[in-house]
Amino acid sequence: MRWTSRLTVRQAEGDRFLFRRRAPAVIDPSFGDPRLAAIRAAALEGAGRWPLIRGHLSAATGDAEDLTFLVAGLHTVAGVERWIGEVAAAEPGDPLPLLVSGARHVGWARHARPPLSGGQVSQERQEVFRARLEIAEEQLLAAAEAAPHWATPWYFLQVSGRGLGAGAEIAERRFEAVRSRSPFDAAGHRERLRQLLPEWGGTHEEARDFARRSTLAAPAGSPLGELVATACLEGWRERGADPDSVFMTRPEVLRDLHEAADRSVRHQDFVRRRDWTLSFNTFAMAFVLSGDHASARRLFAVLGRQATEFPWQYLDDRSPLVPFLEWRARVSH
Repeated sequence: MRWTSRLTVRQAEGDRFLFRRRAPAVIDPSFGDPRLAAIRAAALEGAGRWPLIRGHLSAATGDAEDLTFLVAGLHTVAGVERWIGEVAAAEPGDPLPLLVSGARHVGWARHARPPLSGGQVSQERQEVFRARLEIAEEQLLAAAEAAPHWATPWYFLQVSGRGLGAGAEIAERRFEAVRSRSPFDAAGHRERLRQLLPEWGGTHEEARDFARRSTLAAPAGSPLGELVATACLEGWRERGADPDSVFMTRPEVLRDLHEAADRSVRHQDFVRRRDWTLSFNTFAMAFVLSGDHASARRLFAVLGRQATEFPWQYLDDRSPLVPFLEWRARVSH
């Protein structure tokens, strides 16, 4: 055996390279996208970096899903709320700073009432939560009016409306506003699925039917197949989120998962763009819990160490990377 053969490592997709120290596995909030990484880093520096941020966002306005992806990645950056208002005031009539500010207020509201915190939330925190979402609504509606062809303001209005308990009719109208501008918009469909879950007034049957209909209506290779895996996981979570639960092993659940995977992540036309790792991670966890380790193994092989917070947070909301790494190792043997 040549000495170089002892110093090579096989990557998930077959690449080979001389031995080097492997970077630690982390959850990348930029999904490996250099534009989003640049935007997030610039946002931490304040208003002086707005031109760079604006440049990336402006370039994405011709692609509804691209703009939503970038703004969604930006809206979780702490501190944006401290300077984006000044930018919006200095550029009246420009929908981009209004959009970013409205989206950030949606993200900022979650700090007042974390989604997986459990327990009771004080009245004071509830009021802060609502106040931030109400500001978000005002700014997002203004952005939607100024840029009527954009889907992104309506996506964030879906999220803010759900938080404010806006009701089923408004939720449906806002989803339709997204879909009319971007028919197979992944973010908009994900949010609509959440709205149909029991915790927001829907039923698992509604959520499952919506996920399956959306998958079948989308072009082959669309990421919307991920909705089916999410709906299955939400059904499992509603029944106690026990990793040993038999719910995910039901024949109808496995049938739906394979049908959706064949039309999305396993289809030859699936394109690994933007947050594609979210689709792969969602199916990987669904197949893990269903006992189909062979299907999960193939997804992990493509993912390598690219974990996403969702859905692994359902197994460990403090350290989602832990169950990802544990299950990846377990199914690989």
